[in-house]
This record gives sequence, C-alpha cells and structure tokens, in this order.
Amino acid sequence: MIGNDIVVIGNDIVDLDLAQSESNWQRKGFLDKIFSQDEKRLILTNSNPELMVWNLWSRKEAAYKIYNRITGIREYFPLGLCCNYENNQSGTVSIEGFVFYTKTQIEKDYVYTIAVSEVSIWNKIKVLNSLESIKKENGIPYILNNFSNTINPVSITHHGRFLRVITCE
Repeated sequence: MIGNDIVVIGNDIVDLDLAQSESNWQRKGFLDKIFSQDEKRLILTNSNPELMVWNLWSRKEAAYKIYNRITGIREYFPLGLCCNYENNQSGTVSIEGFVFYTKTQIEKDYVYTIAVSEVSIWNKIKVLNSLESIKKENGIPYILNNFSNTINPVSITHHGRFLRVITCE
C-alpha cells in the first residue's frame, strides 16, 4: 500500500559539531563524489565553505528521500541530485525529471532541510514530537490517520544530537 502512495516530503539534519569532527570534507575527492561543478563553485567561493557543504548536502539528502520513496530506487548517487541554489534558505533539487523544493534552516549547531514535491505541500507539514505512532512497511515510515482512514507519509532524520520527524496531512 505504501509503495503506491506518492510521498511528497523528505527531511535531513546535520549536526555541525559531529560533521566537523567526523567528516573531512576537504579530503581529496570528497567534493568530486558529491557535488557538481556549479555546486563546488558555490562551496569554494562561499565565505563559510564548510557550512555550504552541509547546506547542499542536507538538500540532496532530503530530496533523495522523496525520490527513493516515489521510485523505490535505493542507490548512492549524490551527483545525480542537482541543487539549484537560490539562497541559504531555499532552492530546488532535481533528478531525472523530478523537481523538489527545499527550505533550509541554518542554526549555530545544525543545518536542517525539508523538501517537498509541490509548493502547495508546505502548509500541510506537521512536526511530530514522538516516533510512537509511526509504522513501517518495507522500511518506509508512515502514520495511519484514523479520522480519514488514510496513510500519511513520515520523514525521519537524525544526526548526532538532533532528531526531526515530520508528516504531511
């Protein structure tokens, strides 16, 4: 049943302290494996290149969650996800004819991105405070809405000290 639903949300969070201590984004080849030439240019010309790495990374990861759930394709292909960077807070990510819209929140301790497949979805996103009511089918999280007897998609992200859970009603 979940596989036939069009899942329209994804999210990703990066704990900046953990990323700084565990990921050497400056090592040889890292940027080439993850980012396009335009994305690398954004990173290398930014006043805070490390923050730009995680900004773009979180956008790609949030969009990947939607793509994966729509197509069922589970592969590692960050170069296939292309960020169209508008500003620190918004942009799009495209892959194979799909376009996902992103909103990014940058705080002192984390970078957090939500992605949606349609702009109209923004006002339908709800933050969940618990994992308690979440069910999974084939590893894909959802919530059963008892009022409408429908399935609502859920996106879960965690990294280091941070956990975010959202649904779309």
